[in-house]
Amino acid sequence: MLGKVYLVGAGPGDPDLITVKGLKCIQQADVIVYDRLVNQELLNEAKEQAELIYCGKLPNHHTLQQEAINRLLVSHAEKGKIVTRLKGGDPFIFGRGGEEAVKLAQYGIPFEIVPGVTSGSAAAAYAGIPLTHREYSGSVAFITGHEKAGEVDESKWKTLANGIDTLAIYMGVRELPKIVANLVKHGKAAATPIALIEWGTTSKQRTVTGTLETIVRQAAEAKIQNPTMIVIGEVVSLREQIQWFDSLLNKRVQEVL
Repeated sequence: MLGKVYLVGAGPGDPDLITVKGLKCIQQADVIVYDRLVNQELLNEAKEQAELIYCGKLPNHHTLQQEAINRLLVSHAEKGKIVTRLKGGDPFIFGRGGEEAVKLAQYGIPFEIVPGVTSGSAAAAYAGIPLTHREYSGSVAFITGHEKAGEVDESKWKTLANGIDTLAIYMGVRELPKIVANLVKHGKAAATPIALIEWGTTSKQRTVTGTLETIVRQAAEAKIQNPTMIVIGEVVSLREQIQWFDSLLNKRVQEVL
């Protein structure tokens, strides 16, 4: 008798941002296959006898390759187990959940998709940056900071530079100089505001703001590293008025001291 796989979005880091359904999937699972950016506190909700399998990925270092993860999900489900595949953010937004769902479908494994809060919207919100705003932004695009080897899509960069008000870029710290150069090359004003949000929604959150002209230098000076969301657009200028999470963190630090 086949088991079932739940592809669950764990949210961007703050454990309180997981959905009610996602939490139930953790609590009911026989096996939990979890990623690097999943908050470890969520694993405390697992059954005592549940098997926890780490498959986290760092740049250029994968504990398990994607194909091995796919086989793992299929194998445990074929043994009749309830499997929760726990992913940071949302499984279908740069989470490779689509690839896993296809593999499960190919093997006839029952599965469900449980959406999660993606870091693109959550990190920006915690930094006090609305991705859309009636006066500043009527469009937003979620973009991967990675390009396939040798791929430079000039038409894509032209569209991003001129056709989208707000850009939310995932996994782009390493490629930041290239991203900035391509946007400016294709018409984005060098004075366009930009924010780098490191470890968004967590107690380690840091936000660096600047412009396309200054941000590469600022990122180097601040030693910004992944995981970091990049938000580009006029909405970044609203941060000074509505940043709330930074104030909350500062208050907590002062209370501890």
